[in-house]
Amino acid sequence: MPEPLPLDDPRRADRSWRRPVDADLRDAYLLRLGWSAPPKPTLDTLVALHKAQTALVPYEVVWIALGERRTVEPLDSVRYVVAGRGGYCYHLNGALGCLLDWLGFDVHWRVGGVQGPQWAEPVGANSNHLVIEVHGLPSPDCPDGVWVVDTGMGDALHEPLPLVAGKYRQPPLELTLRPSDVVEGGWRLDHDDWARCPGMDFAPYEATVEDFLVEHEKQSTSPDSGFVRIAALCRRDGDSATVLRGLLLDHHGTAGDDQREIGSAGEYFATLADVFHLPLSDVDEERKAALYRKVRADHEDFLRSQREQAQQEQAQ
Repeated sequence: MPEPLPLDDPRRADRSWRRPVDADLRDAYLLRLGWSAPPKPTLDTLVALHKAQTALVPYEVVWIALGERRTVEPLDSVRYVVAGRGGYCYHLNGALGCLLDWLGFDVHWRVGGVQGPQWAEPVGANSNHLVIEVHGLPSPDCPDGVWVVDTGMGDALHEPLPLVAGKYRQPPLELTLRPSDVVEGGWRLDHDDWARCPGMDFAPYEATVEDFLVEHEKQSTSPDSGFVRIAALCRRDGDSATVLRGLLLDHHGTAGDDQREIGSAGEYFATLADVFHLPLSDVDEERKAALYRKVRADHEDFLRSQREQAQQEQAQ
């Protein structure tokens, strides 16, 4: 496995993740997002593409539960999206960054670190997350023209944030962007209180594909990884965030919250297709049946662990 470049290596400025324009992939990607022709690289376009991706391309790790292996190669990430799938941060932000670069935006990769619910403190920029910055688009709210683009946290941003410290409302969520306490020169996104993950920190230097290889391998294959233990999906739109963890569907919206348990294979696959735009049309019935058996078994294990934890807390 290639070693990451030292942080002060001048080769980082080359943005080695960039790939030559593939017009067929670009146009197929745009078509999935609702564009019939390449749009101009404006701020309005950036916002519209970000919103479309969060609504139409799911954050999902169903591919792990299916026993598939993936890379973090940007072109592969684009191909996953074009094929009707989603992915987690390396794929969603990697693909979108590639598309934006092909459209003429000034795109920069950043190394991030999501603080999951298992950690009491921020983890720093530990490479468990890929973040995108887009430069050169000044506005009254963003005089320096630098925007945080992140469709890879699943239940967080619906549209880009200006890289300006402050509180931002993206219904139904309240988000805060501020200088990081743990990453020198970096930034911290504090998530809404509703979310399982408290937030994410990211570094100011240029990232490369190699920065993420070790964490991608760990997150997609380790038995200790939450992505391996539970098949999760997220979708974000203008007034809600919807999360499916195993068979527990959680909808958080401006009109209220709703949580329910999915009770059958038919309901599960209908939810994937209708709610998360993940029809799995490339997966045969035998593999789908095996997927549901695994998801059901993992869900039962999760419920059992929750009951045991509750009993232990009551006994104390």
